[in-house]
Amino acid sequence: MGLLANIGRKLGEDAKNIATTPAETLRGWKHTAEAVQRGEVPASEVVKVAVSTVLATLMVLALLFPIYWILMAALSGSGASLYTSESFTLFPSDPTLRPFIWVVGDLVIPGYAIGLNIPLSDLALVFNTPEVTLLEAADYGIERPSEFKKYLWNSVTVAIPTVLIAMSLIIPASYALSRREFLFRRKILFVYVLLTQVGGGLGVALLIGMYAIYVQFGINNSKLALAVYYAATAVPFNTWLLKTYMDGIPTSYEEAAVVDGAPPWRVVTEVILPMSAAGLATVFIFIFLTGWTEFVVAQTLLGTENYTLPVGLYALVGEYSIPWARFSAFALTFATPIMLVYLFAQRYIEGGLSFSGMEG
Repeated sequence: MGLLANIGRKLGEDAKNIATTPAETLRGWKHTAEAVQRGEVPASEVVKVAVSTVLATLMVLALLFPIYWILMAALSGSGASLYTSESFTLFPSDPTLRPFIWVVGDLVIPGYAIGLNIPLSDLALVFNTPEVTLLEAADYGIERPSEFKKYLWNSVTVAIPTVLIAMSLIIPASYALSRREFLFRRKILFVYVLLTQVGGGLGVALLIGMYAIYVQFGINNSKLALAVYYAATAVPFNTWLLKTYMDGIPTSYEEAAVVDGAPPWRVVTEVILPMSAAGLATVFIFIFLTGWTEFVVAQTLLGTENYTLPVGLYALVGEYSIPWARFSAFALTFATPIMLVYLFAQRYIEGGLSFSGMEG
């Protein structure tokens, strides 16, 4: 619970920092302007910082332009700007949210009733909550919304088991390889490194063999079987990554906990894991994205009723035409959770990829 509470606290701090950034920025500009007027800060330094900021902003805008282009294609209603530059405009002349409404469909909070029957007094109490309709696609002329919610549920039920299975293997393996000496340890480390390198080269062969095995056992349309495959492919690299991160944690922390009488499991849960929060978050994100965004294996194994979001997006591609506006809206809605994850987990990713458990 300590690790989860720590992560929750830091995520809360991130959300607070994002909300207060505009006010803090304005306050900083005002403080800088006053310092320049008092002669405490040279005007040339302010100009250098301003020019650097403008150039960095322009670079970021250039990198984000493809996303903006897709957004404009979705808002235009026709999506013509995706396949012809003549139709592209910075702002659509007649913007519409209908493609996004088609993606999300009806949004309804179901009502519920709780009944309490007390035979002794023949008293019956029933609490009713009415159904709340947040959005009804038919009100906007959309009769057949997309199956985004079904694809979303399928992706969630694949990504979560993938994370649980992989983390249950990666955490103990990383700790053992980082902190324990045992027979064939170096050879096992070599095997982990080897598996991280040969997977891509044998990808097609592994896919064919795996498909044949899954069909033989009748589990080729199982989301859990797909999650097991994703977890297996994520274990080698992420174990090596987390193990390398744990190597940077001084052993003195463990020794101090042992001297205080902490058993081995408490040393791991209360010392190693909290100090490996950045590495754990990085590994968690990598594994989650594997189950969330992978396309080829999901399309090969799953049936129509179990399609995940990437396969559902591909299903919009018709034989003769593609509904580009709806395709763009679907793609942006699909990518939104990923962008939010990176936004709130940026500090963990940077720390986790530094391959060190300690700073300084």
